Amino acid sequence: MMFVVAIVALVALSGVSASPAPVSSNKLAPWWGHMAAPMSIPHTQPLSVPQDSTTPMIIARYGYQAETHTVRTRDGYLLEMHRIPNPGKPAIYLQHGILSSSADWVVLGPKKALAFLLFDAGYDVWMGNFRGNTYSRAHESIPTSDKKFWDFSWHEMGMIDIPAMIDTVLEKSGQKSLIYVGHSQGTTAFFVMSSMLPEYNEKVKAFIAMAPVAFLGKVGSLPLKIVAQGVDEIDFIAKVLGIAEFLPSSAFMSSITTRACADGSMLQSLCENILFVIAGFDPVELDTEKLPEIMLNVPAGASTKQMVHYGQLIKSDKFHQFDLGILQNLWHYGSIHPPEYPLNKITTRVYLHYAENDLLAVPAGVERLSKAIKNVKLVRRVPHDTYNHLDFLYGKDSVPLIYDQVMESIREVLEEDQ
Repeated sequence: MMFVVAIVALVALSGVSASPAPVSSNKLAPWWGHMAAPMSIPHTQPLSVPQDSTTPMIIARYGYQAETHTVRTRDGYLLEMHRIPNPGKPAIYLQHGILSSSADWVVLGPKKALAFLLFDAGYDVWMGNFRGNTYSRAHESIPTSDKKFWDFSWHEMGMIDIPAMIDTVLEKSGQKSLIYVGHSQGTTAFFVMSSMLPEYNEKVKAFIAMAPVAFLGKVGSLPLKIVAQGVDEIDFIAKVLGIAEFLPSSAFMSSITTRACADGSMLQSLCENILFVIAGFDPVELDTEKLPEIMLNVPAGASTKQMVHYGQLIKSDKFHQFDLGILQNLWHYGSIHPPEYPLNKITTRVYLHYAENDLLAVPAGVERLSKAIKNVKLVRRVPHDTYNHLDFLYGKDSVPLIYDQVMESIREVLEEDQ
């Protein structure tokens, strides 16, 4: 049975992406285009997101200055960071979740999206993009068509990507430390870095975790539970078939999902329900008017190995490194089981925000996190019974429900450090 589920999951949800249709070069640039810095990464293929809907152009559309910075990791990946510059001000680093990008932090626009709120409050705002997503699909020597490009999980994101982006933010901003705000996988990777590379705790004044993901044994999402039970079969089939990229993003798929999820579309309710089954049912908070633009940027790309790694956590109910199998574990780790991440080594201030109706970062998992980490300053439940995993980014009322508290925590941290 699980063998069949594995095949269906891979065929329906994965695949090696074909080259997307090239973005037309004849389209006139919008009047605000000059405010967004040009792309600085030599992409191996055109972006799947229309130029007008890229993160820098969304920022510029609303009259804000946008910068694009290239970060080269020690293993050769070229990551793209986006910035709403406020030189000399405290640096805030925002990191997206799985299948997402920096667009998450700006897509709802001023007065609603966290990046704009932070800039308006007087902060220097930086947004990272993990390897393999829309903006970070490049390597110094490996093309995206090579499965070696996709041989990474969120372990590498925590061990390599985040440290590289933190060092870039500090170098470019002239600051000695920053405040890190993460959502979902953006929290998972930070837990990896801050526990495995404890020296980076000194570079982070505070870690604000929205929908923190580490302990997944009690995950409430039925599709993920089913896939997790067949994670070993999925991993095996993916390797045999050479399926290294999960839910590859393309211009064609973006156009289809955008039309299907458009306000007034007969298929919009289907789009909503797919999101609800995975993240939690909350039709009140979902901004259907913004759904088409959200879907232009989601999914933004991920490796199959990332998904398998999460599946392993669901199955084991532990927060551990990638399970390579007994023999390879012995060779690589020196034990038959992959080692758990030493969360007790995290020393930076930690603020945990969770939602009761989040089917991924479930309350039981957050409670385990709060007990495993020494320096937890806040564990806060969003005061809305049906608030779900995606509402942290796209919820209509996220400003009063979560962002006001995030801003208050940032002010407290900065006042303490004065």
